[in-house]
Amino acid sequence: MTGFFRDGCCNTADDDVGSHTVCTTVTERFLEYSKASGNDLSTPRPEWGFAGLKPGDGWCVCASRWLDAATAGAAAPVRLAATHERALEIVPLSILRAHALDSDN
Repeated sequence: MTGFFRDGCCNTADDDVGSHTVCTTVTERFLEYSKASGNDLSTPRPEWGFAGLKPGDGWCVCASRWLDAATAGAAAPVRLAATHERALEIVPLSILRAHALDSDN
């Protein structure tokens, strides 16, 4: 279950220091970039109830990490309608829109 609150949504709160607010559909390139950057999202972690992500999975990612991936050319597509507005505190709307899935434009 994704999201800071593990409620399936990209909801956030002040104690969400990572700002897990960008709703993505992860890609192989994004997962590889994330792993190389120290955030392995593809390896299962059963002790945390985490099955690991595979390309095509939806996931709420940290806004700053997503922006780093976008800058490196590895951004996962964004579902704008499901992205929390607080993501805009970190990522400009124009960049989110540039990576939005067609159905969200």
